[in-house]
Amino acid sequence: MSEPYTVDDLLYLMSRLRDPDGGCPWDQKQTFQSIVPHTLEEAYEVADAIERQDWNHLNDELGDLLFQVIFYAQLGTEQQRFDFSTIVSNLVEKLIRRHPHVFPEGRLDSRRSDGLLSDAEIKQNWEAIKQQERGGKESREPARVLDDVPRTLPALSRAAKLQKRAAQVGFDWHETESVLDKMEEELAELREAIRSGDKAAVADEMGDMIFAQVNLARHLGVNPENAVRGTNSKFERRFSFVEDRVRASGRGWADFSLAELDSFWDEAKKEGL
Repeated sequence: MSEPYTVDDLLYLMSRLRDPDGGCPWDQKQTFQSIVPHTLEEAYEVADAIERQDWNHLNDELGDLLFQVIFYAQLGTEQQRFDFSTIVSNLVEKLIRRHPHVFPEGRLDSRRSDGLLSDAEIKQNWEAIKQQERGGKESREPARVLDDVPRTLPALSRAAKLQKRAAQVGFDWHETESVLDKMEEELAELREAIRSGDKAAVADEMGDMIFAQVNLARHLGVNPENAVRGTNSKFERRFSFVEDRVRASGRGWADFSLAELDSFWDEAKKEGL
């Protein structure tokens, strides 16, 4: 049995793919910007494998996601901006800095000798350290509260992060009931926009309504992205059940009324799908 490949082998492979002499034409023409969509796709495929508990597939998907990091590292090396070793070194340094409750002396080999901190204390320290990092970044202006919330995040995740960041400085509802009241207000405004027939206003109010729902999810301790992913999976299971009923009947979709299809849906719910 041959020796397993290592990270060094992967770095060498990447350099060969980008080699102007004998490399891969597709890899040679890629840029930081052009591979971003592939990076996002691979991250979603990792999440999908975890959601389905497909552990063998997850192994492959994690490899594909790692390859994206290797690709960026190769581009950074070529442009003399950074390389894989600096990525790793900066990451380790940052994680040591953000975990003083594990590495109290700021060294990888240091250990805490006294009692453990509570989850609340760890979270408080984490946010304080991240705030210091944001403020320490070179900028012509002082760091703003919503700085560095990535614009490329999925919309629901970014909405939750924006709200969480604003809440850290006190800009937040104190009671869940107030969030529910805000949702009712947004729903009324959406109804009015629909009655007006103004498509731009409908889109704007629809966004406000969804943003308020994300806020409610945050207050209830629910991850909105995961919640919608779960609902998507549930809809897929139940619709597949309805489709199976239609196929078993030997009739076409058009031969069923909505009420009949809805009765199949109710069956799926009773089956626990």
